[in-house]
Amino acid sequence: MSACEDLVRRLRGTVVPAVATPMDAAGAVDAGALRGYAERIAAEPVGGVAVWAHTGRGLYLSERDRRQVLAVWREAVGGPVVAGVGVPRAAGPVGLADAVDATVAMAVAAAEGGADAVMVYPLAQLDGDEDAAVELHERVAAVSGLPVVGFFLHGEAGGYPYPPRLVERLLALPSAVGIKLATLDRAMACQDAIGAARPSGRLVVTGEDRMFGPSLMWGADTALVGIAAARVPLTSAVLACWRAGDHEGFVRASARLDRFAAVTFLAPIEGYVQRMLWAAVWEGLIPEEAAHDPYGPRLPEGERRAVEECLEALAKEPVPDRA
Repeated sequence: MSACEDLVRRLRGTVVPAVATPMDAAGAVDAGALRGYAERIAAEPVGGVAVWAHTGRGLYLSERDRRQVLAVWREAVGGPVVAGVGVPRAAGPVGLADAVDATVAMAVAAAEGGADAVMVYPLAQLDGDEDAAVELHERVAAVSGLPVVGFFLHGEAGGYPYPPRLVERLLALPSAVGIKLATLDRAMACQDAIGAARPSGRLVVTGEDRMFGPSLMWGADTALVGIAAARVPLTSAVLACWRAGDHEGFVRASARLDRFAAVTFLAPIEGYVQRMLWAAVWEGLIPEEAAHDPYGPRLPEGERRAVEECLEALAKEPVPDRA
């Protein structure tokens, strides 16, 4: 069995949190908070974790911080670690060749740090060039030696739509583990991408925090989501019920997760990172001083209270989370 096939087997049907990175207001990673957070998440019902992803502000971190983050999670988590790779935001505007080189360099660093796979951020520099997108994934896999996860990210968070034909081509690569779909509010695009991905037999990974339950009904079989950066059982319960054929439980669990998503994933969507950090503080996963997102928009204090009130209400309900 190849490394790619083994990873598909290990991850299918699991929740892989796109974990946050505990930082102070200046953007310095809090090493102690990071270790504590990693230990708590690793104890939850997860199939692995995704580091350097959008939720963890991976493209903003320094090389040193990325190495530290990966090392901590590699030590804490028994399951696979997927690392996001792309163009560091600090690099500023770059051309296509430099963007590809930067992505490949991050993938090599991920391999050196012990990652099991890389998730390739969509590059705006590709400008919809499907051949170049396929070549990017091929080069990342060839140079790093790691399996790859495609990343269909669209909307305010960046990226661009992957047409169904590109999804098919990416998943036909021998190095492809699957594709993560984060179409945000584009139900038709999500459905079309899932339809294109399913025949491949690779992972169809939902990253649809606001369409989580529906994306499973449309055919997604695995989850890599920022909403699981805190309160993991809310997410894992939905997937567990769906896979068990417990449709009544699935509806209840989906309704609970949707209530949480409604107060964490809303405009401005870039604010979701800070909202998830607030949730992590409420959950006791990280301390207050490490719950800063210096790269997102400033949010009104009322939004924090909405997140906390939602979590308080969910905690009081008699229906337990299902792992």
